[in-house]
Formats: sequence, C-alpha cells, structure tokens
Amino acid sequence: MVLRNSVMPKRNDVEHRAFQIIMNTGSEGVLQSELWRKMNASSREGSRISIKLENKGLIYRERELSNGRWTYRLYSKRRPVSIDSILTCPCLTCPDNQRCEIGGAISPSDCEKLTVWILDLPLKEADSPVGDS
Repeated sequence: MVLRNSVMPKRNDVEHRAFQIIMNTGSEGVLQSELWRKMNASSREGSRISIKLENKGLIYRERELSNGRWTYRLYSKRRPVSIDSILTCPCLTCPDNQRCEIGGAISPSDCEKLTVWILDLPLKEADSPVGDS
C-alpha cells in the first residue's frame, strides 16, 4: 500500500506552521530548540526549516547561548495582521470619504491628514511591541 500526501504533511505545511509559531511569539522570538519541540520535529528537520524560512526572507536568526549550548533565537520579519493597524486611519472617520477618489476634487493623493498619518506610522510601529499589533 502506498501512502498518499494526505497522510503525511507537505513540507510547505510544516514550514507554514513553523512560521506561524515564530510570528506569534512577537518581539521575544523563540529558541530554535523550543520551536522543534512544539512541532514534534527533529533538530535536523527544524534547522533545515529555519534556514529555508530565513532564505525566503520571512525570519531572521540570532545566535544565542542557552543552557550552555549555542542555538538560534528566531524572529519573524512580518507582523500578524490586525485591525489595530488601521484603526487610527483618518479615512475611517473622514466626512468626505464618500466623495474621495484618485483624480477627484477630494483625493487621497492630496489629503494632508492621510499624509501625516502615513508618515507617522513608522514611529507608531517602533513604539509598539511586535506581538501587540
């Protein structure tokens, strides 16, 4: 009897699961060894997955000494999607929202409130921990 892919998870599914765990740890990251224990994976498989995620630009790794052994702490380069990221957008409460359109008399290209909000975003992101957004 031949086992089909439905029985064994695809490698991309394992990578996706690992990335979700890393992303959900927020700014504190997760030790590579802790991640593999959470996933019931071998350290060899775990190391390969973290290298693949790093090569894809999804995570970064920092070398760390833990319990007398060198390992890596894994951090996500992406933040979890959250409604909090747009709650303060001036467009949500703008009285001209219905008439606002690109090329129109009222346009997001010319909106001072929107421009100020966008320029302030990097400052707001720097103030808030990765896991809180």
